[in-house]
Amino acid sequence: MTLLATRGGCGRRTDTTNAVMTTLASPTQGDARVLSMWQVDMRRGQRDPDHTVDSEQIWHVIDGELAISVGQESVRLAAGDTLVVPEALVRQVTALSDATAFVCGFGDALVAVPGEAATTPAWMG
Repeated sequence: MTLLATRGGCGRRTDTTNAVMTTLASPTQGDARVLSMWQVDMRRGQRDPDHTVDSEQIWHVIDGELAISVGQESVRLAAGDTLVVPEALVRQVTALSDATAFVCGFGDALVAVPGEAATTPAWMG
């Protein structure tokens, strides 16, 4: 076995209107077979749309503050905080300040936004 490392600055970057996602490891990048890890950078006030993911994710805030709504609950996360987000519940992430988080989940997870077909976003796969 040959170990493959994703070196700093070599992650796959995906810019959206809501955040910048940098894939650090995924089934299509590096040795990961099923798991993915990506960095999320959001500017204050940015928020993603309501959506569901068909598997759990782990969010860890590195810098700044995020509000994550899951189902009927909402939690504020600051640097150093970690949240396990269960699958299949409607969620939304809002940047309360400029923020950076690392997220781990399954590389083949399906994400659904109401009114759109479920897909696996580029930064996960």
